[in-house]
Amino acid sequence: MPDITWEPPFCGEGNNCFRLGTDAAGNAYIAVAGQEERPLTDSRAALRALIQDIKAGKADHLL
Repeated sequence: MPDITWEPPFCGEGNNCFRLGTDAAGNAYIAVAGQEERPLTDSRAALRALIQDIKAGKADHLL
């Protein structure tokens, strides 16, 4: 497992907590808080695009 620097958990309503992280190789990670040993990984650019799309409301239909 690479050395991942995790941000503090982001928690929505209820118990839906997620953590974002990055490593020195330029990869980005997202994991359910408490399950950081099983993250999804992609490039930082892909994670940035995901966050921008969520902020722009493109995922509101999933809520």
